[in-house]
Amino acid sequence: MTLFIQQLFDGLALGGVYCLAAIGLTLIFGVLRIPNLAHGALYMLGAYVTYFFLVTVGVPYVAAIGLAAVVLALLGVLMERLVFHPLRNAPHTHHMIAAVGAMFFFQAVAQALWGADFRRMESPISGSVTILGAQISWQRIVIVGTAVVVLGLLTWFVKRSIHGQTIEAIEQDRTGSSLVGISPSRVSMLTFGLAAALATVAAGLVAPINLLSPTMGDALSLKVFAIIILGGLGSLPGAVVGGFALALAEVMTSTYVSAAAGEGIAFVVIVLVLAIRPTGLFARAVQR
Repeated sequence: MTLFIQQLFDGLALGGVYCLAAIGLTLIFGVLRIPNLAHGALYMLGAYVTYFFLVTVGVPYVAAIGLAAVVLALLGVLMERLVFHPLRNAPHTHHMIAAVGAMFFFQAVAQALWGADFRRMESPISGSVTILGAQISWQRIVIVGTAVVVLGLLTWFVKRSIHGQTIEAIEQDRTGSSLVGISPSRVSMLTFGLAAALATVAAGLVAPINLLSPTMGDALSLKVFAIIILGGLGSLPGAVVGGFALALAEVMTSTYVSAAAGEGIAFVVIVLVLAIRPTGLFARAVQR
């Protein structure tokens, strides 16, 4: 029972990270109808920029994540303007090729600035708490709590704020939204900036637990795509449910079956969902 409680909290912490990363990718797909294959690279850069502010500059942990989120949000906007906006009328394959190019570019930049060796960011939140006999680190509790708070704030932003409602409007009917004065170009910039900031928060939260490397975003990209396929392309509730479901499945499979099976569970999920329900669990009709 103690092992199960331990792995349950590990899965919830991992699920919080997956949700924050997956929601950003879901927003981009909902607005532009393209998969941003460089999303994992933004996550990687978010971890390194957090590391820079925390270790090199010496700002507090929370401030380091906040500053890194601002930097990556600006980078996300710049990426949308330079990479995706010029291809807005091109076939979707062009977007994917450009995203792959951006991914390799970001990895090369990270390697040039911080080297190819693994780096460790020490956790500023030490200690653990005992829950039903299991020792749960405060870092994992902070990850779960922060993910819940950020998801709540994001829900309020999308549902209640003017800018968030423009994102929903573009997702539902791009042409109709343009006719009533909503600028798809501005919404695209906002969406990329928000997605990059969310990925940075996720990376900053999990960086003290995992090692940093220029390729750390590659595995996350595959799992995030599995999540949005599971939940339904463009569905925010689907990204949340899919993120926690995949994380719990991955952790429990690694614990009770094998580590290799845990790493492969994302691919099993993709195959099963595409075979049984190709539109995902929470898919909705989107007008173009």
